[in-house]
Amino acid sequence: MLLVVAAFIVAFVLLLYMISPLISPKPLKLNGAHVVVTGGSSGIGKCIAMECYKHGAFITLVARDEHKLVQAKKEVEKCAINDKQVVLCISVDVSKDYNQVESVIKQAQEKLGPVDMLVNCAGMSISGKFEEVEVDRFKKLMEVNYLGSVYPTRAVVTTMKERRMGRIMFVSSQAGQIGLFGYTAYSPSKFALRGLAEALQMEMKPYNIYVTVAYPPDTDTPGFAEENKTKPLETRLISETSGVCQPEQVAKVVVKDAIVTMGLFRTIALFYLGSFDSIVRRCMIQREQSKAADKRE
Repeated sequence: MLLVVAAFIVAFVLLLYMISPLISPKPLKLNGAHVVVTGGSSGIGKCIAMECYKHGAFITLVARDEHKLVQAKKEVEKCAINDKQVVLCISVDVSKDYNQVESVIKQAQEKLGPVDMLVNCAGMSISGKFEEVEVDRFKKLMEVNYLGSVYPTRAVVTTMKERRMGRIMFVSSQAGQIGLFGYTAYSPSKFALRGLAEALQMEMKPYNIYVTVAYPPDTDTPGFAEENKTKPLETRLISETSGVCQPEQVAKVVVKDAIVTMGLFRTIALFYLGSFDSIVRRCMIQREQSKAADKRE
């Protein structure tokens, strides 16, 4: 029986590999393209910008912290393949005011031309048990992780539709495919991106605009390090089952076109649910036993 299941999985993976060229859009030529990366001052966003720059793209980095943007600009410029390439930095909070976001995107297009590809990478994570997470944190994560992708996307789609070309990428998370212990505030904000992407793709495809979604696992970024400071035990143990990726590795996959393997990632992720549930139950039993022991004392 196990051999049959294993054979089915292998056949499924091979099928995805064979049909991916048929269902995927023609790769966007990055040489000379204008790529906007939100959340581009650090982590995955910065590495995506660097990867695109290595292919000859013109880059607009968007983030809140001006100092980090300047440092990121220097790092990206080291990846240049010709002396015509330009890195533009824009400091703005993409989750607050749509009109402001639209204004800075227009400025970027005036300087570097129409946006060929938008990478929505701005985001943040908060972990904690549902009843212990401050209520305003739920709102904050939806603003940053969801609206922080809606606003830049709205700002570029009109021009993309007029040009009948473009690529929009959303960087979600494995926690945006499977709801996990400790992520009751974070997971929904990342799940929302999948719904947005799937609905938007249906609207954009007739205009030769393609929407892709990346679901990276835990990645060694400043945000991940900050999140680890407050992770519940169950969440930390679940994270340890999959290891930590490097942002450079994730960036290469995202730029290559993450949507090709979206179905495969979802299938693999489902296999982990059983073990994750076991971890949560085991921690709960240990906690109850500890409380019972304290009462006896």
